[in-house]
Amino acid sequence: MFRLDGQVAIISGGARGIGEGICEVFLEAGAIVVLWDINDGQAVVDNLKVGDREIFYQRVNVADKGSVDNAVEEVISRYGKIDILINNAGVIRDRSFMKMERQEWDTVLDVNVTSLFITSKAVLPHMIKAKYGRIVSASSINAMRGAFGQTNYCASKAAIQGFTRALCKEVGKHGITVNCVAPGFIKTAMTDSIPEEMLKEGIKQIPIRRIGTPRDMGCAYLYLASKEAGFVNGITLHANGGEYAI
Repeated sequence: MFRLDGQVAIISGGARGIGEGICEVFLEAGAIVVLWDINDGQAVVDNLKVGDREIFYQRVNVADKGSVDNAVEEVISRYGKIDILINNAGVIRDRSFMKMERQEWDTVLDVNVTSLFITSKAVLPHMIKAKYGRIVSASSINAMRGAFGQTNYCASKAAIQGFTRALCKEVGKHGITVNCVAPGFIKTAMTDSIPEEMLKEGIKQIPIRRIGTPRDMGCAYLYLASKEAGFVNGITLHANGGEYAI
Protein backbone atom coordinates (compact mmCIF):
# COMPACT_ATOMS: atom_id res chain seq x y z
CA MET A 1 0.00 0.00 0.00
CA PHE A 2 1.11 3.55 -0.67
CA ARG A 3 2.26 5.37 2.47
CA LEU A 4 1.30 8.80 3.80
CA ASP A 5 3.38 8.71 6.96
CA GLY A 6 3.17 12.00 8.86
CA GLN A 7 1.23 13.79 6.13
CA VAL A 8 -1.68 15.96 7.18
CA ALA A 9 -4.82 15.15 5.19
CA ILE A 10 -8.08 17.07 5.34
CA ILE A 11 -11.03 14.92 4.29
CA SER A 12 -14.33 16.75 3.89
CA GLY A 13 -17.57 14.83 4.22
CA GLY A 14 -15.68 12.27 6.26
CA ALA A 15 -18.43 11.37 8.71
CA ARG A 16 -20.12 8.75 6.55
CA GLY A 17 -20.04 6.63 3.40
CA ILE A 18 -17.14 7.14 1.02
CA GLY A 19 -15.64 9.82 3.24
CA GLU A 20 -15.41 7.44 6.17
CA GLY A 21 -13.76 4.87 3.89
CA ILE A 22 -11.17 7.45 2.83
CA CYS A 23 -10.45 8.31 6.45
CA GLU A 24 -9.90 4.65 7.33
CA VAL A 25 -7.56 3.94 4.41
CA PHE A 26 -5.55 7.11 4.97
CA LEU A 27 -5.12 6.34 8.65
CA GLU A 28 -3.85 2.85 7.77
CA ALA A 29 -1.37 4.51 5.41
CA GLY A 30 0.02 6.64 8.25
CA ALA A 31 -1.65 10.00 7.58
CA ILE A 32 -2.78 12.46 10.20
CA VAL A 33 -6.46 12.78 9.31
CA VAL A 34 -8.54 15.90 9.83
CA LEU A 35 -12.19 14.96 9.38
CA TRP A 36 -14.40 17.80 8.18
CA ASP A 37 -18.16 17.46 8.18
CA ILE A 38 -21.19 19.60 8.88
CA ASN A 39 -22.63 16.54 10.65
CA ASP A 40 -21.19 15.06 13.83
CA GLY A 41 -18.04 13.09 13.02
CA GLN A 42 -16.91 12.25 16.53
CA ALA A 43 -18.32 8.71 16.38
CA VAL A 44 -16.19 8.02 13.29
CA VAL A 45 -13.14 9.45 15.05
CA ASP A 46 -13.76 7.27 18.10
CA ASN A 47 -14.20 4.19 15.91
CA LEU A 48 -11.11 4.76 13.76
CA LYS A 49 -8.73 6.11 16.41
CA VAL A 50 -6.89 2.86 17.14
CA GLY A 51 -3.39 2.64 18.61
CA ASP A 52 -1.24 5.57 17.55
CA ARG A 53 -3.50 6.67 14.70
CA GLU A 54 -4.08 10.43 14.76
CA ILE A 55 -7.47 11.75 13.66
CA PHE A 56 -9.61 14.62 14.86
CA TYR A 57 -12.93 16.13 13.86
CA GLN A 58 -13.83 19.70 12.97
CA ARG A 59 -17.42 20.76 12.30
CA VAL A 60 -17.04 22.59 9.00
CA ASN A 61 -19.48 23.93 6.44
CA VAL A 62 -17.42 23.75 3.26
CA ALA A 63 -19.74 26.21 1.49
CA ASP A 64 -18.96 28.88 4.11
CA LYS A 65 -15.65 30.73 3.79
CA GLY A 66 -15.48 31.70 7.45
CA SER A 67 -16.03 28.14 8.61
CA VAL A 68 -13.33 26.81 6.29
CA ASP A 69 -10.81 29.56 7.05
CA ASN A 70 -11.17 29.06 10.79
CA ALA A 71 -10.70 25.31 10.45
CA VAL A 72 -7.60 25.70 8.28
CA GLU A 73 -6.12 28.17 10.75
CA GLU A 74 -6.58 25.62 13.54
CA VAL A 75 -4.95 22.84 11.49
CA ILE A 76 -1.96 25.05 10.66
CA SER A 77 -1.63 26.10 14.29
CA ARG A 78 -1.66 22.46 15.33
CA TYR A 79 0.51 20.85 12.64
CA GLY A 80 2.15 23.66 10.68
CA LYS A 81 1.20 22.22 7.31
CA ILE A 82 -1.49 20.70 5.09
CA ASP A 83 -0.27 18.12 2.60
CA ILE A 84 -3.53 16.74 1.23
CA LEU A 85 -7.02 18.12 0.63
CA ILE A 86 -9.77 15.64 -0.20
CA ASN A 87 -12.90 17.46 -1.40
CA ASN A 88 -15.40 14.68 -0.76
CA ALA A 89 -18.32 16.61 0.79
CA GLY A 90 -21.42 16.69 -1.37
CA VAL A 91 -25.21 16.74 -1.36
CA ILE A 92 -28.07 15.68 -3.59
CA ARG A 93 -31.44 17.36 -4.07
CA ASP A 94 -33.01 15.13 -6.72
CA ARG A 95 -36.07 16.29 -8.65
CA SER A 96 -37.10 16.33 -12.30
CA PHE A 97 -35.91 19.53 -13.94
CA MET A 98 -39.30 21.14 -14.53
CA LYS A 99 -40.19 20.65 -10.85
CA MET A 100 -36.79 21.61 -9.47
CA GLU A 101 -36.72 24.71 -7.28
CA ARG A 102 -33.97 27.31 -7.53
CA GLN A 103 -32.96 26.57 -3.94
CA GLU A 104 -32.42 22.90 -4.82
CA TRP A 105 -30.17 23.94 -7.69
CA ASP A 106 -28.25 26.50 -5.63
CA THR A 107 -27.70 24.19 -2.65
CA VAL A 108 -26.15 21.45 -4.77
CA LEU A 109 -23.93 23.85 -6.71
CA ASP A 110 -22.84 25.67 -3.54
CA VAL A 111 -21.88 22.53 -1.62
CA ASN A 112 -20.54 20.47 -4.52
CA VAL A 113 -18.75 23.13 -6.57
CA THR A 114 -18.38 26.50 -4.84
CA SER A 115 -16.91 24.68 -1.86
CA LEU A 116 -13.92 23.67 -4.01
CA PHE A 117 -13.18 27.35 -4.63
CA ILE A 118 -13.39 28.04 -0.89
CA THR A 119 -11.40 25.05 0.40
CA SER A 120 -8.71 25.16 -2.27
CA LYS A 121 -8.20 28.91 -1.78
CA ALA A 122 -7.75 28.29 1.94
CA VAL A 123 -5.16 25.50 1.72
CA LEU A 124 -3.20 26.41 -1.40
CA PRO A 125 -1.06 29.16 0.18
CA HIS A 126 0.27 26.60 2.65
CA MET A 127 0.90 24.01 -0.07
CA ILE A 128 2.62 26.58 -2.29
CA LYS A 129 4.86 27.59 0.62
CA ALA A 130 5.77 23.94 1.17
CA LYS A 131 6.21 23.34 -2.59
CA TYR A 132 4.08 20.22 -2.22
CA GLY A 133 0.43 19.28 -2.15
CA ARG A 134 -2.31 16.95 -3.33
CA ILE A 135 -5.87 18.06 -4.04
CA VAL A 136 -8.35 15.32 -4.94
CA SER A 137 -12.05 16.00 -5.44
CA ALA A 138 -15.18 13.87 -5.82
CA SER A 139 -16.83 13.76 -9.23
CA SER A 140 -19.28 10.99 -10.20
CA ILE A 141 -20.09 8.49 -12.92
CA ASN A 142 -23.23 10.55 -13.49
CA ALA A 143 -21.13 13.51 -14.63
CA MET A 144 -20.54 11.57 -17.85
CA ARG A 145 -23.72 9.57 -18.36
CA GLY A 146 -26.35 11.81 -16.75
CA ALA A 147 -29.24 10.66 -14.57
CA PHE A 148 -32.95 11.39 -14.49
CA GLY A 149 -33.83 13.97 -11.85
CA GLN A 150 -30.21 15.00 -11.29
CA THR A 151 -29.56 17.98 -13.57
CA ASN A 152 -28.19 19.89 -10.58
CA TYR A 153 -26.03 17.02 -9.31
CA CYS A 154 -24.73 15.99 -12.75
CA ALA A 155 -23.88 19.59 -13.61
CA SER A 156 -21.99 19.98 -10.33
CA LYS A 157 -19.99 16.78 -10.77
CA ALA A 158 -19.08 17.67 -14.36
CA ALA A 159 -17.96 21.12 -13.17
CA ILE A 160 -15.56 19.46 -10.73
CA GLN A 161 -13.77 17.80 -13.64
CA GLY A 162 -13.35 21.13 -15.41
CA PHE A 163 -12.14 22.77 -12.20
CA THR A 164 -9.58 19.98 -11.80
CA ARG A 165 -8.19 20.28 -15.33
CA ALA A 166 -7.86 24.06 -15.03
CA LEU A 167 -6.39 24.32 -11.54
CA CYS A 168 -3.75 21.66 -12.20
CA LYS A 169 -2.24 23.90 -14.88
CA GLU A 170 -1.85 26.77 -12.42
CA VAL A 171 -0.36 25.02 -9.41
CA GLY A 172 1.67 22.18 -10.90
CA LYS A 173 4.79 24.34 -10.92
CA HIS A 174 4.59 24.40 -7.12
CA GLY A 175 4.73 20.62 -6.78
CA ILE A 176 0.96 20.39 -6.33
CA THR A 177 -1.22 17.97 -8.25
CA VAL A 178 -4.99 18.29 -8.72
CA ASN A 179 -7.10 15.29 -9.65
CA CYS A 180 -10.57 13.87 -9.10
CA VAL A 181 -12.26 10.51 -8.64
CA ALA A 182 -15.55 9.55 -10.31
CA PRO A 183 -17.13 6.78 -8.23
CA GLY A 184 -19.74 4.45 -9.66
CA PHE A 185 -22.27 2.36 -7.72
CA ILE A 186 -20.98 2.33 -4.13
CA LYS A 187 -22.43 0.66 -1.03
CA THR A 188 -23.47 3.40 1.39
CA ALA A 189 -26.42 4.12 3.66
CA MET A 190 -28.18 5.47 0.58
CA THR A 191 -27.82 2.25 -1.44
CA ASP A 192 -28.81 0.19 1.59
CA SER A 193 -32.32 1.62 1.19
CA ILE A 194 -32.63 0.42 -2.42
CA PRO A 195 -35.00 -2.55 -2.89
CA GLU A 196 -33.11 -5.82 -3.37
CA GLU A 197 -34.37 -6.41 -6.92
CA MET A 198 -33.27 -2.94 -8.02
CA LEU A 199 -29.91 -3.50 -6.38
CA LYS A 200 -29.45 -6.76 -8.28
CA GLU A 201 -30.34 -5.09 -11.56
CA GLY A 202 -27.80 -2.34 -10.87
CA ILE A 203 -25.05 -4.84 -10.14
CA LYS A 204 -25.77 -6.61 -13.45
CA GLN A 205 -24.58 -3.46 -15.21
CA ILE A 206 -21.16 -3.69 -13.54
CA PRO A 207 -18.73 -6.01 -15.39
CA ILE A 208 -17.02 -7.18 -12.19
CA ARG A 209 -20.48 -8.08 -10.84
CA ARG A 210 -20.33 -6.40 -7.46
CA ILE A 211 -21.08 -3.07 -5.90
CA GLY A 212 -18.16 -0.89 -4.90
CA THR A 213 -17.28 -0.19 -1.27
CA PRO A 214 -16.11 2.93 0.57
CA ARG A 215 -12.79 1.14 1.00
CA ASP A 216 -12.48 0.71 -2.77
CA MET A 217 -12.85 4.46 -3.09
CA GLY A 218 -10.43 5.09 -0.24
CA CYS A 219 -7.76 3.16 -2.13
CA ALA A 220 -8.42 5.16 -5.30
CA TYR A 221 -8.00 8.40 -3.38
CA LEU A 222 -4.92 7.05 -1.65
CA TYR A 223 -3.14 6.51 -4.95
CA LEU A 224 -3.82 10.05 -6.18
CA ALA A 225 -2.82 11.49 -2.79
CA SER A 226 0.46 9.60 -2.70
CA LYS A 227 3.91 10.90 -3.56
CA GLU A 228 4.15 8.09 -6.11
CA ALA A 229 1.38 9.72 -8.16
CA GLY A 230 3.42 12.88 -8.64
CA PHE A 231 3.26 12.68 -12.45
CA VAL A 232 -0.51 12.11 -12.49
CA ASN A 233 -2.17 15.50 -12.79
CA GLY A 234 -5.49 16.85 -14.03
CA ILE A 235 -7.17 13.49 -14.47
CA THR A 236 -10.50 11.96 -13.56
CA LEU A 237 -9.95 8.48 -12.15
CA HIS A 238 -13.03 6.44 -13.08
CA ALA A 239 -13.71 3.95 -10.28
CA ASN A 240 -16.86 2.09 -11.29
CA GLY A 241 -15.96 -1.54 -11.94
CA GLY A 242 -16.25 -0.96 -15.69
CA GLU A 243 -19.89 0.19 -15.57
CA TYR A 244 -18.89 3.25 -17.57
CA ALA A 245 -15.87 2.23 -19.61
CA ILE A 246 -14.20 5.04 -21.56
